[in-house]
Amino acid sequence: MQDVDGHRSMQVVDLVPDLAAELARLLQAAGRRDLADQLSTLRIVERCRCRDDFCATFYTAPPPRGAWGPGHETVALHPDEGYLNIDVLNGQIVSVEVLYRNNVRDLLRTLLP
Repeated sequence: MQDVDGHRSMQVVDLVPDLAAELARLLQAAGRRDLADQLSTLRIVERCRCRDDFCATFYTAPPPRGAWGPGHETVALHPDEGYLNIDVLNGQIVSVEVLYRNNVRDLLRTLLP
């Protein structure tokens, strides 16, 4: 999948379509259609660099140099596998915490070494 500038697409729906569909379903079940609607255009801009082997967290906005600050909320989801939490800043998804999903972790490490 290519972006218009010829680079590989970094859209969540292109890179991890199963995860994107699961996030949409879980967000809608949590009553957060506002966030589910953002998934179709959400782009991965960076991955977590914490070095935990189980971490596949990625950022959809530049990561902060500390806490996200005022206007931040975390939406905890309840998947069948692993852990999924959505960080939201002023109504926009800024990070997707993905834990214990090795396929996502491996993909992110390949794309963003």
